[in-house]
Amino acid sequence: MGDKGQQQGAVRAVAQWRGDSRARRDHFVRLFANRMLADEWTGVLLVDADFRIVEANPMAGDIFGGDRSAWAGQPADVWAETLGLPLPFGRSLLQGEAFRNRRLAWTKEGAAREVVVDGDALVSGGEVIGAYLLFHDVTPWMMLEEQVRRSDRLKMIGQVAAGTAHEIRNPLTAIKGFVQLMKKSFDERRMAKEQEYAHIVLSELDRVQELVGEFLLLGKSKETKLSSMRLGYVMREMMPMLRNEATLHDIVLLYETKPDLPPVLADKEMLKQVILNLGKNAIEAMGKGGRLLIRERHGSPSIPGFVAIEVCDSGPGIPKAALDRIFDPFYTTKESGTGLGLSICQRIVHDLGGRIAVSSSEAGTVFTVLIPCAASGTGSHASGGGAFPRDDV
Repeated sequence: MGDKGQQQGAVRAVAQWRGDSRARRDHFVRLFANRMLADEWTGVLLVDADFRIVEANPMAGDIFGGDRSAWAGQPADVWAETLGLPLPFGRSLLQGEAFRNRRLAWTKEGAAREVVVDGDALVSGGEVIGAYLLFHDVTPWMMLEEQVRRSDRLKMIGQVAAGTAHEIRNPLTAIKGFVQLMKKSFDERRMAKEQEYAHIVLSELDRVQELVGEFLLLGKSKETKLSSMRLGYVMREMMPMLRNEATLHDIVLLYETKPDLPPVLADKEMLKQVILNLGKNAIEAMGKGGRLLIRERHGSPSIPGFVAIEVCDSGPGIPKAALDRIFDPFYTTKESGTGLGLSICQRIVHDLGGRIAVSSSEAGTVFTVLIPCAASGTGSHASGGGAFPRDDV
C-alpha cells in the first residue's frame, strides 16, 4: 500500500507541474536571473535599445570600480570613456553582433586588470530591446601565466648562468692567487703605485667573484623543506641583521606585527633570505636616512589562504617604466647592481608556493610577499602574529 500511495502522489505532482508549467518555468528563470545578478564571479551589464545602462550587478561594480548606481541611464560607450576603458564592442551589439571571449585589459593606479567579455542582444516579440554583457575576471589566471613564464625564463637563464659560473670560477681563483702574490711582492719592495694597481685588480676580482656566486645561487636547485612555523619566529632571527645594516645608514627600522595570524608553510632559511634581500635593497634605495617598515598582515580577501609580509621604504620610488622589469634577470637601476637579487627573491617565493608584488610612488616602495598558510592541524595560531609587538628595533 505504501508503494502504491507514493506512485499516486508522484502522478499528482507531475500533473500539477504540467498544468502550471509556464508559471514554474518563469519562476525558475527569475530565480536564475536573480542569482546571476548576485554572482560573485561574473559581472553583468544590461543595456536598452538606446545602448543606455539599465542594470549592473555588484560584481561589475567591483571589477570597474565606482558607484554602479550612478551608471544607470548612461550610454555604455560614454560610461566606458569616463572610466578610461577601451571597450572591445560597440552599438553594433544591438544589431545582433554577438561575441564571446573578447579581451578587455586596463591598468588603474598601477594595478593591471583583465576580463573576457561575452555579449548578445535581448529580443522580445521579434524586436531587439537591448543587450547583455557578461564580464569574467581572469586577472588571477593571467598573473599565474605570467609567473609561470617568468619562472621558466628564470630557470633557463639560471642553468646557463650556473654552468658559465663554474667555468669562470677556476681561472678566477688562479688569477686572484697570482695577483695576491704580486701585491705581496710590491709591498716588500715598497712599490706604492703598483700596490694601488694590485689593490684595484683584487677589488674588481672580488666583485666578479660575488657575481659568480649570485650566478650559482640563481641556478641552484635547492630542495625546499617546508614546515609549519610562526612568522614572528622567523622575523626575530632575521631582524638583528637588518638592524645593523639600518644603523650604518642612519635608517629607522620598524617592525609591525598583526594579531591572530595563522602559521605559514615555508622554508625558514629561504624565507629569511627573501626578507633580508628586500630589506637591504630598501636600505640601499634610501641611502642615508629614512624609514624602513616591515609589517605582517592577513592576505588579500581576493586571494585567500596567504599571509602577507610588506617591506616598505621611504625612498624616491621606482620609475614606472622599470616596475614591469625589476624581476627580470640582469635588469637593474643601480650603478653597481647585478640585476639578480630580485630575480632570486622571486624564484624563492615561487618555490615556496607564494607570490611577490611591488607598488611604488614618490613616497616610497612597497614589496608584498604572500606566503601560504599552513593547513589546519599542522600548527597552532600565532597569537599576535609576530614574536614581539610593534617596536622601533
